[in-house]
Amino acid sequence: MFFRFHNSVNLKIISARQLGNFWNTQKRNMCEARTRVLFCGPHFPASHNYTKEYLHNYPFIQVDDLPFDSIPDLIGNYDICVVKSMRLNSDVIARATRMKLIMQYGVGLEGVDIDAATNHGIKVARIPSAKTGNAASCAEMAIYFMLGLLRKQNEMQIAVRLKKLGDPIGDTLFGKTVFILGYGNIGIELAKRLRSFGVKILATKRNWASSVPNRFNSTEPASQNGTYEDLVDEKGCHEDIYEFAKKSDIVVCCLTMNSETAGIINKNFISSMRKGGLLVNIARGGLLDYKSVYEGLESGHLGGLGTDVAWTEPFDPNDPILKFPNVLLTPHVAGVTESSYRSMAKVVGDVALQLHSGKPLTGIEYVN
Repeated sequence: MFFRFHNSVNLKIISARQLGNFWNTQKRNMCEARTRVLFCGPHFPASHNYTKEYLHNYPFIQVDDLPFDSIPDLIGNYDICVVKSMRLNSDVIARATRMKLIMQYGVGLEGVDIDAATNHGIKVARIPSAKTGNAASCAEMAIYFMLGLLRKQNEMQIAVRLKKLGDPIGDTLFGKTVFILGYGNIGIELAKRLRSFGVKILATKRNWASSVPNRFNSTEPASQNGTYEDLVDEKGCHEDIYEFAKKSDIVVCCLTMNSETAGIINKNFISSMRKGGLLVNIARGGLLDYKSVYEGLESGHLGGLGTDVAWTEPFDPNDPILKFPNVLLTPHVAGVTESSYRSMAKVVGDVALQLHSGKPLTGIEYVN
């Protein structure tokens, strides 16, 4: 079978095979014209599912989620990579020949070799937590842990099964001193919510808005530029963490994970805490030294642990630390709420649309 194609120059007759080749070429060109977004690994499924939903009406944006073991071979086909919990080392990044942007569905980028990405001309970015609701979600989870530990959640479940009433005896958050270790976006959202519980708030961060940190009595209103420093009763820097731990009933770890903060909750820190003090972690598992935490729980010096993140993830359900009744563990869901994940899906989707059209990328924070 033959087909006639007419143009202003001449009349051509082509075969069905030639026509098939023509359309295959057109399809290939259309595919190559797509902007392709890669989500790494099976965990946190709502991230890629919500992003796909948001971009449903934009067929020129392709969103894929791939298993970890296939990513090194296929990463070269993608323009944007959302790492989630995968570690992107220099070898994998070197294969990302088409990549324009590596980003996180949130803030943690400790698994990305940022220097390697920079050397290959790839931008790396996070989604700021303040405007997406991620910080608020994490702050609420911290309060959930505090109340769960104070009211002895695990022991209450045992009492229910044993048909016991009026036991165990819990405690109130009211009147406690809470040390927020890392007063960033999550720390600020936590301080806002803690105020209504009638607690005293201590906090440390690298730099405060005021030139000299008011370490022992916050008398000046310092919420200028949205820093909300007036919510903190005592402000300090890194050198104050042991002193603040000594004066606190509850320590909440909100730090960013990096080479300086890894293992910061160690034997020295835990021994400086009040006997029976509670430890809450809504940041990264590697901030806590596992052995030190375990020994603190075993000795009874550490009064309880509430953590949304673990040393290795997914967490081993048979880990011996779970034998303690004063340990609450959740599967890395502090920021995984309908509100925050829909907001972050919009950010990722908008970035993909902007990249496709050649517009400046908004809603993200570059780190290189």
